[in-house]
Amino acid sequence: MRVLIADDHDLVRETIAMFLGKDADIVAETASSLPEALEHIAKAPFDIVLLDYNMPGMNGLDGLRKATQANGAKTVAILSGSAPRGVAQEAINEGAIGFLPKTQGAQSLVNAIRFMASGETYMPISVMREEEAASTNPLAKALSARELQVLQGLCKGQSNKEIARVLNLQEVTIKLHVKTLCRKLDAKNRTQAAMMAKEANLF
Repeated sequence: MRVLIADDHDLVRETIAMFLGKDADIVAETASSLPEALEHIAKAPFDIVLLDYNMPGMNGLDGLRKATQANGAKTVAILSGSAPRGVAQEAINEGAIGFLPKTQGAQSLVNAIRFMASGETYMPISVMREEEAASTNPLAKALSARELQVLQGLCKGQSNKEIARVLNLQEVTIKLHVKTLCRKLDAKNRTQAAMMAKEANLF
């Protein structure tokens, strides 16, 4: 089984590849950006492609769509350690075969990859419970997936520039999202919007 791990964090990428490489029937290759991942896929499709949600070139789930089209239907999974609630289900809806938290144990990760390679969609129970909780949150219902990403950045105290770097977007785009989500939440400013999100246990 050929697996491609695309992640811009060297330690994460190499650690996953090392654990997968312990299985004799798994050949793991790595990439540090979406363009590099697409170059690997162009040479020969993979049984499973793991894409880091926040790595360069992803632009949210646009990268998922590009990789899925390049590699074949339902063989691409999203790997993330910080994606906001709502992204996991949205990724599945967009054709991902699964959603894997970076906090998942090594053996559990290998089992999940084998499960997806058999054609089954995978999402951890913990993530499903978070999705269910988020779906009942009135703040979450009022915002788009991208606005939730930006709001999560505000809750972390990140500047527009920092959020833009994480999401691989222009700073002016983040500024517009902040303005829109503040209007939707009836918040006077970004600080109040973040406080509302924390009080509502959105993140």
